[in-house]
Amino acid sequence: MKNALDENRPIFLQIKEQIEDYIINNTILAGQRVPSTNEFAAYYKINPATAAKGINELVAEEILFKRRGVGMFVTENAKDILIEKRKKIFYENFIQPLKEEANKLQIGSDELIEMMKRGENRK
Repeated sequence: MKNALDENRPIFLQIKEQIEDYIINNTILAGQRVPSTNEFAAYYKINPATAAKGINELVAEEILFKRRGVGMFVTENAKDILIEKRKKIFYENFIQPLKEEANKLQIGSDELIEMMKRGENRK
């Protein structure tokens, strides 16, 4: 778990995103148990209902499923669902604005691709 939460963002969203990141990064795999609401609450010193809100959203999105009396577990398709969701967000937040700015500057697709390739070579 992360050491601290950001006070400027809703805590339940941070819990949700933390679990999503663990799944995407293979820290928690399909079929594995995720920390419980009480574990999150104790670790971050927050209300268990706050942690539950983030976890319940993941259940609604079919990322997690509940085993009664045992805990929450990662679904088989969780990573694929999350990657597709994040790709859509990436496109909306980064690619769309990039394309709009490129159009303003009269940068064509080929030139834009070439610029992106140049960035890869700097690593």
